[in-house]
Amino acid sequence: MSHPLRVAVIGAGPAGVYASDILTKSETPVEIDLFDRMPAPYGLVRYGVAPDHPRIKGIVSALHKVMDKPEIRFFGNVEYGVDCKLADLRQHYDAVVFSTGAADDRELDIPGIDLPHSHGASEFISFYDGHPEAPRDWNLDANGVAVLGAGNVALDIARVLAKQADDLLSTEIPDNVYRALRDSSVTDVHLFARRGPAQTKFTPLELRELDHQSEMELIVHPEGFELDEASEEAIRTNNQVKSVVKTLQDWALRDPKGNTRRRLHFHFLRRPVEVLGTDRVEGLRTEIMELDGNGSVNGTGEFETVEVQSVYRAVGYLSSALPDVPFDNRSGTIPHDGGRVLDIDGEHIPGVYTTGWIKRGPVGLIGHTKGDALETVNNMLADVSEGAGHDGDAVPRMLSERGIAYTTWQGWNLLDEHERALGEQRGRERMKVVERDEMVRVSRDGDS
Repeated sequence: MSHPLRVAVIGAGPAGVYASDILTKSETPVEIDLFDRMPAPYGLVRYGVAPDHPRIKGIVSALHKVMDKPEIRFFGNVEYGVDCKLADLRQHYDAVVFSTGAADDRELDIPGIDLPHSHGASEFISFYDGHPEAPRDWNLDANGVAVLGAGNVALDIARVLAKQADDLLSTEIPDNVYRALRDSSVTDVHLFARRGPAQTKFTPLELRELDHQSEMELIVHPEGFELDEASEEAIRTNNQVKSVVKTLQDWALRDPKGNTRRRLHFHFLRRPVEVLGTDRVEGLRTEIMELDGNGSVNGTGEFETVEVQSVYRAVGYLSSALPDVPFDNRSGTIPHDGGRVLDIDGEHIPGVYTTGWIKRGPVGLIGHTKGDALETVNNMLADVSEGAGHDGDAVPRMLSERGIAYTTWQGWNLLDEHERALGEQRGRERMKVVERDEMVRVSRDGDS
């Protein structure tokens, strides 16, 4: 008698859920347990996407359908390496898949980067997404802010900082975040890219979205807006690059509005070299770079200083090492061959696999993890064709005996329904306050 293949997936973000979905669609009978150290599933989609990105947040609907499958169980509030170890999992499962993503900020080794009011991207994103481990308050007393990076994460941070808080009332923004952004002192957000406009990693849709924000002026500084031979070739051969450069060129040619509450500045060919200040951030020093004809850059030895009071670095994410699992600290990934985890001798550790950003590094969009998961699952099924007959009740019994208050899929659905009801009620209350304040303002203007 054959037994279903029992698989533990560590990390219930898109990568882990996609791998589980592919497993359920295979011809091999499976039983899958998804573990996450957070009490809620969805990982990056829940805690790493700006609240005004409902299109990306909508991925939750597709992930929810997968989690609803009878072959899948969810164990939230269970931290791998603390509440359970690899030896525990290998005792109860035929295969273990690590899909823990990349939640840490990559370091930027320049003087002053550790000054107060210098932040990593994930810190701020966790705050505005209501991560349970994030602070409830955030100091936004800076008039000028520097955002370091040339990808969509940098765009998200710059947009949220420059956006009018009332424009977020129709989103899932937590009340404490709304209040912090409403009371923000920010007037100018400066985004610094080390290379030129054709080398940025912005996607056209996310870039054009900036042009639909109220009370925000987009300023593309002509200094550094350069295209070399490699840039021209990228524009000719890549429609995404062509669209991004065209959008930025159009903005650079605009006449300044001069009457907006906030301004978002784009600075290209500027490499951050020092965060200035004593007790807190007071400025950013950058080196002027030049393109080398091949799409890379060289320093010119000339420098500029911009007065800012806060710095946010969005120079990439980094995965964390996991107990009892090999890890390459240089690349921030688990060594693997097609998703098969490799030991120090380059040999596959039987029954241990990986997928997602901890497998390939924090690159690509959320949808790219599907192909990544497919490779891992296909190799797993080639290695293990059927289960050994593990007891499916052994794991919840083990967690209970260890006093771990884990959450389940059914429990999460009840909490989610409660949160949605509260959110709808808060949304109505927020809009009433905004409408009342607007009526008061109009009345005062009429009396003056």
